[in-house]
Amino acid sequence: MASPNIYTDVNFKTQPVSSGIISDSSSAPPKKTTIHKSNPGFPTLLLASLIFFLLMAILSSVALIILFQMYSDLLEEKNTMKQLNHTKLACMKDHASKEDKVWSCCPKNWKSFSSHCYFISTDSASWRESEEKCSSMGAHLMVIHSQEEQDFITKILNPKAAYYIGLSDPGHRQWQWVDQTPYNENSTFWLPGEPSSDHEQCVIISPPYSGWGWNDVRCSDKQKSVCQVEKIYF
Repeated sequence: MASPNIYTDVNFKTQPVSSGIISDSSSAPPKKTTIHKSNPGFPTLLLASLIFFLLMAILSSVALIILFQMYSDLLEEKNTMKQLNHTKLACMKDHASKEDKVWSCCPKNWKSFSSHCYFISTDSASWRESEEKCSSMGAHLMVIHSQEEQDFITKILNPKAAYYIGLSDPGHRQWQWVDQTPYNENSTFWLPGEPSSDHEQCVIISPPYSGWGWNDVRCSDKQKSVCQVEKIYF
């Protein structure tokens, strides 16, 4: 007896295949993407710091320059006073003085006129010795560039003496002032007939009967002298 055929319903489910690869539901989970957030405040803070330090550097430089200038001015005044070799000054208020300085000073017992101080010697010496004496006091023999200065000094000189001034001839009648200021032939006070000799190369201011004037003499002659120095301002 033949055995009967038994049929049962069997359903086969097929999964779609893509490009020949069978997907696996148990594959690894997707990787997480980490997003880095930038700090927008860092560059701004750095820039602000740089600007701050730059400003501080500029301010420090300005302060150093001001302090250096103040120190230089003080040192210049001290050097001037030291060169004068005088411990006492005679000062007066001078509202027409330099910049904002209102006190103008001369060494004690020196005469004051315009922006200079004058010392009249009481002893006699050669022109070179007279200039060295003035130099030892931080001054030089008197330089005259105006009628006003000529009139000022002649009013206080002894009319019985002659005085060396800072004018000399190194040769060929090329007159020079000791302070290197230009010699102006239109502002001179030579006596009539002077200068008179190529061998007389130094100049005195002398009082003949016709009035004070300049006269050339031998530099070795013993004469009195007038020293001159700029005023000190405070």
